[in-house]
Amino acid sequence: MNSQTYEAVRILPKKLMIFSDNTLNRVASFIVSLKISPNTLSTLALFSGIGAGVFFFLKQPFWAGVSIVICGAFDVLDGKVAARTRQKSLFGAILDSTLDRYSEFFIYFGLALYFINHWALWLTFFTFFSSTMVSYTRARAEGLGINCKIGVMQRAERIVLLSLGSLIGPLFKVFDPAIIGVLGTIALASNFTALQRIFHVKKVEKQNKLGKAT
Repeated sequence: MNSQTYEAVRILPKKLMIFSDNTLNRVASFIVSLKISPNTLSTLALFSGIGAGVFFFLKQPFWAGVSIVICGAFDVLDGKVAARTRQKSLFGAILDSTLDRYSEFFIYFGLALYFINHWALWLTFFTFFSSTMVSYTRARAEGLGINCKIGVMQRAERIVLLSLGSLIGPLFKVFDPAIIGVLGTIALASNFTALQRIFHVKKVEKQNKLGKAT
């Protein structure tokens, strides 16, 4: 496997990411003391994603936003708990990634039902497709032996934007335009991220060939 790593350019502020990571580290330590397994946390993340979709369907975007925040937190915590308890496994890794895709599907499916009679229904479908391309290009690159944790619109950014749009929009009674703006941003940035990863593979391949030639 290619061992080269590249620092990813992220949309989220670095200080916010550090603060969130430190906070979740403390939560992870508490969860370890409760002896909750990483796979249980992955499953709870899925249920939270399903809950978000249901709340969107019920026209309760604020509570959908709360569910998305919880979903994102559990998604991070399962990996942290697995590392602390030395329970990392191939099964756990594929279960986590698979349930992530399911949870995102239910979130966007709920939004699609919310916009069932609105043109934004099609934007929701396109955004979900764009998000899956981010995951697919990383999985495909890593299947080729290339580390590909790069891109401006990764899962953390998608979760944060969806939760902010869902939480802040209802407070100012501008949920529809707010979430439409969020969906458009995610769609465009996700496709850009997919392209970043495609050309990253090309760059790494070129560097490997030059290394072998010398």
